[in-house]
Amino acid sequence: MMARRSVSPMIKRLLLAGAVASILSFPADPAMSADGIDPEADKILIAMSTYLGSLPAFSMSADVDNEIVDLAGQKLQMSSTATFIIKRPEKLYVYRQGAFAEAEFIYDGEVLTLHGKGKNAYMQIKTSGNIDKAISTIENEIGLDAPGADLLLANPHASLAAGVTSSAYLGTAYVHGVECHYLTFRADRVDWQLWVQVGKTPLPMKYIITTKWVTGAPQYSVRFRDWNTRPQIKAEQFAFTVPEGARKLDTIPVNEVGEIVIGEGRK
Repeated sequence: MMARRSVSPMIKRLLLAGAVASILSFPADPAMSADGIDPEADKILIAMSTYLGSLPAFSMSADVDNEIVDLAGQKLQMSSTATFIIKRPEKLYVYRQGAFAEAEFIYDGEVLTLHGKGKNAYMQIKTSGNIDKAISTIENEIGLDAPGADLLLANPHASLAAGVTSSAYLGTAYVHGVECHYLTFRADRVDWQLWVQVGKTPLPMKYIITTKWVTGAPQYSVRFRDWNTRPQIKAEQFAFTVPEGARKLDTIPVNEVGEIVIGEGRK
């Protein structure tokens, strides 16, 4: 059993003073609209959405932490890393390495390929369209949970703002040493927070989703890094060549954590 630490009255007072100071440092929101949406927060969200949507191509990496609560009530955190390459309107490449699979997602505008690199297995779905269509296929047809994919859409604001009941602008903070606007949003089932880089390149730097009505309020968090808004992209980046000996699967299972389990699908 972990020993209980006692806290002196002085430390308690210092902690309380620090909390009060932090709260008072946040700007007041006299301009809060009647529906609870803070104009400044929405303005920054729109600016980020417009900027991302206007980029013909970009790449970045991300560190992802996905919390789950087991049957005993213990909160566990599953970590993964991902790399994204986007070429609008219809080219997408994602490499993800996590606890359950090492996988590539490749979309060339006609075919979406999921390739399990470690298991040497792949699945393909014909789905003509753009990146928005590819993301919809990943979520709805494959059943893969993809929080944060909203940021890759042509108009992230439309998806992110849907269902928001209130929001707030909490000033600036630092993520990876970068000064960011700190925004918070509330909806019926989830709360979410977003840190957007200050300046002429309003890039998302951190994104947290909290599932409120699940025991333990688990969070899904993403820290973005290594942004490149003018990447040198080779055409073959979005072309999939079947590796020697690879198995073609009809389905790829998704486990209870919302992660793919490459190698267990039907042949």
